[in-house]
Amino acid sequence: MKKYLFALLTLLLPLSAMAEEVVFRAEAPQQVIVGKPFSLRYTVNKRARDLQAPDFAGFDFIAGPYTSQSSSTSFVNGKRTSSFTLTYTYTLMGIEPGTYSLQPATIRVDGDEYTSNGVRIEVLPADQPTANGNSNNPRGNSSSQSNNGLNNQNTEQGSTQTTGENIFIRTIVSKTRVKEQEALLLSYKLYFAGVDVAQLTNNTRLPEFKGFLKQEPEQGEIQTELEHYNGRNYQTAVLYRTLLFPQHSGDITIDPASFEAVLRVQVRQQVRSIFDDFFGSYTNVTRTLTAPGVTIHVDALPTGKPAVFSGGVGQFQLTGDISSQELQTNEAVTIRLTLRGSGNMKLVKTPAVDWPEGFEAYDPKVTNKLKTTDRGVSGTREIEYLAIPRAAGQYTIPPVTFSYYDTAEEQYKTLTVGGWTLNIARGEQDEQSGTVVQHYTAKEDIRQLGTDIRYIQTGSLGAPKEQPMSIRFGSVEHWLCYLLPLLLALVLFIVFRKRIRENADRVRMRYKHANKVAQKRLREAKQAMDTNNRQAFYEAIERAAWTYLSDRLNIPTADLNKENIASILRDKQVGEDLIGEVRAVLSVAEQARYAPAAEGAMEQLYERTAALINNLENQTL
Repeated sequence: MKKYLFALLTLLLPLSAMAEEVVFRAEAPQQVIVGKPFSLRYTVNKRARDLQAPDFAGFDFIAGPYTSQSSSTSFVNGKRTSSFTLTYTYTLMGIEPGTYSLQPATIRVDGDEYTSNGVRIEVLPADQPTANGNSNNPRGNSSSQSNNGLNNQNTEQGSTQTTGENIFIRTIVSKTRVKEQEALLLSYKLYFAGVDVAQLTNNTRLPEFKGFLKQEPEQGEIQTELEHYNGRNYQTAVLYRTLLFPQHSGDITIDPASFEAVLRVQVRQQVRSIFDDFFGSYTNVTRTLTAPGVTIHVDALPTGKPAVFSGGVGQFQLTGDISSQELQTNEAVTIRLTLRGSGNMKLVKTPAVDWPEGFEAYDPKVTNKLKTTDRGVSGTREIEYLAIPRAAGQYTIPPVTFSYYDTAEEQYKTLTVGGWTLNIARGEQDEQSGTVVQHYTAKEDIRQLGTDIRYIQTGSLGAPKEQPMSIRFGSVEHWLCYLLPLLLALVLFIVFRKRIRENADRVRMRYKHANKVAQKRLREAKQAMDTNNRQAFYEAIERAAWTYLSDRLNIPTADLNKENIASILRDKQVGEDLIGEVRAVLSVAEQARYAPAAEGAMEQLYERTAALINNLENQTL
């Protein structure tokens, strides 16, 4: 009987391992605009039924649910993998501005009920028209927020304009009045509407931030989101941010910064048709966007600084302990302090310990565990003080103090920790021997005392000593000692000279890394496709194709278009079939961003783009 049960369990274990966990989730945009429809999707990775959607309070229900499903099967190394996705899509529309939370939905899979996540959606106001029918001018002056844009720029072949109302950069600071050493966050934020930003170049000029100490938080990937500003909705992206710590009082001016962007604009023909908006010709235009300067008012710290003021500005806490208060002479004692808080943590002075006379003190060991975020520098500073008593007796270590300026309560504060009494007994080691017995637990080595007195050597005085290896003058070993370093230096010189010459050839480096950059863009497109992020997918596909062609043909992205690409490829003896595929892929990618795409279009376009890049790699360009 036991054998049958064991065999049954052996068969059931693989089946249970193959059982896939049910994943049921809700997806919706984080921000929408009043009066503009959007999609709310519920997806589940199993066949399901009885979807119970929540009450769509705060939204108009337009249509749904539309049901779609997809499945795939793949074999990798003889292992079969399959997936299934069932999607329910609702079309909703925001009614009034505000932030709304949709409760989780429920669904039944194989008789069991599953619950999705909730969704939080911010509804932004619609664009406010002015008397002449245009949106409000987004440019506004603020003591803490400034902006700037472009002058009107006309394309050479049409009347398309890129104005300061459509794209601009604001200089945003968290505070315009601070104390000395008080952190403030500065950000450069891009706003654009009705403009297609193809890419941001590396041609960026930041100010020197004179009068400030700069600490940069982790920048991460640039993400876009909607924002309602001055009566109009914009796509926004934070291009750069940094923490600034003013080093002196007075008005400190931060100079303007500049960023270069490549814009894709449609060239409007003199003779237009109803298809021009979808299939019109596009060109790349490079523009320099200027973020204006801003003035920060820095107030000096109040008078009456404590004598032990550390220079700290922020909020701090101080704790500490001692390793032992009962010990012997020549035995190490350790005081450990931990300073926690946020502010100018990297600039504060380390608290001092006033050791009694008769203690041999060592430099403190400092370990910083700090993190720089948008809110400032925060974390802990661990300080370890080590000393060795050389004489017996009772000693008192005064309390350790740390003084700082509290920006929240706007006053100086002094933290105190410790105040220890140590009882030192005479140790077993005779101090006249010149060495110290290492009883303490710290890792530092104790220096030897009385270096003029050494231990007497024990053992046989006549024992032979090991002779060091010697090399005879004029021998083979003697000449190898000179020749081998010279040969090694010559080889290194040849290798590095070749590498420096290759790196100096920027055209060759772009050509060499074109496929690597394109594959990175394709991976981004694949991730967007897997998450059904249509806009991000088509942007990544376009960037992959245009950037690859720019690097392989050694032509700036701003000067590329389908006509000159085809002409250059013909000059390089590329077949007409491949040239036609290049034009087709670029056209499909452009059209898909402005017209609804059919089901499965993203996957087809991804495969065509990947195949196109692989085919171009086999061409001699």
